[in-house]
Amino acid sequence: MTVDGQLTGLSTEVVRAVLEEAGLEGHFQSMPWARAYDIALNSPNVLIYSIARTPRREALFKWVGSLAASDWYLFSLPGRQFDLKSLEDARGYQIATVKQDVGEQYLISRGFLIGRNLQSSNRYEHNYEKLKAGRVDLWISNELNAHYLVRQATGNPDEMAVAQLAIGDLGGADGLNLAFSRDTPDELVERVRQALERVRADGRYDAIARRWL
Repeated sequence: MTVDGQLTGLSTEVVRAVLEEAGLEGHFQSMPWARAYDIALNSPNVLIYSIARTPRREALFKWVGSLAASDWYLFSLPGRQFDLKSLEDARGYQIATVKQDVGEQYLISRGFLIGRNLQSSNRYEHNYEKLKAGRVDLWISNELNAHYLVRQATGNPDEMAVAQLAIGDLGGADGLNLAFSRDTPDELVERVRQALERVRADGRYDAIARRWL
């Protein structure tokens, strides 16, 4: 996320701490997810975060470790309620997704179609704008991202997105991850993996998390 022109957020702070611990420097760029995903798939020495680790993606990247636990839901705006007992119940609604995001990939794998019941955007904040404008009914997201965007948009630190249906196949304890592109030396990947473990072990991770969660 970008705040006052500065790239920040829980994951970014953790990654900066990990690179410092590893004695490395990184050039940070924020871009639409589909572009970042494509670069990480096809370029050497690229570190991508925060990325969900799924069976479909397992062989596409060199995985470093988890940045934060996070569960996935179909969300709505506060004040709306949907009686969703299963994903099948959501087929009749318009759902906002992000291009090449794991939520979009998941729904497409379950038979949802862009242009029919999915509306794909380049950026996560566009989905919240669609919800406010009434152009979509629901929005698939991990909970950390959803609640942050609602709080930012409303200015109310206690405001939260409303979870309408849990997507149990996504997220969990290893929800948001750090990964390298495949064409990255194994020794570099291991160096960063060990640095992440040290940042978690000595309390730095917990100190960062308390500022954001």
